Amino acid sequence: MFKFFNTVASISVTELQEKMKGTIHLLDVRTPNEYRSGHISKAKNVPLNNVDGYKGSLTEEVYVICQSGMRSKKAAKILQKKGYSVVNIRGGMSQWTGQIRGGK
Repeated sequence: MFKFFNTVASISVTELQEKMKGTIHLLDVRTPNEYRSGHISKAKNVPLNNVDGYKGSLTEEVYVICQSGMRSKKAAKILQKKGYSVVNIRGGMSQWTGQIRGGK
């Protein structure tokens, strides 16, 4: 499937909550400190500066989240170039209203 300008698919945090009823691969690309301060329980912390080394299944969709959606968009483009099917979470953790792990 060819996409103009390699645009990255994106969904809202509300759509993410729906998707999480199933099994999904969710990467949190914030710093380990930010991740510890509160993250979605199914999220795996792969900071943006390490995303190039991510090794996951190329057959499964990868969802990417950060604080606002900017770093996750960058991470999504990197992963997409490596052959992953990637979905960026618009608004990031700042708009997430679901449960989080860690933090206060």
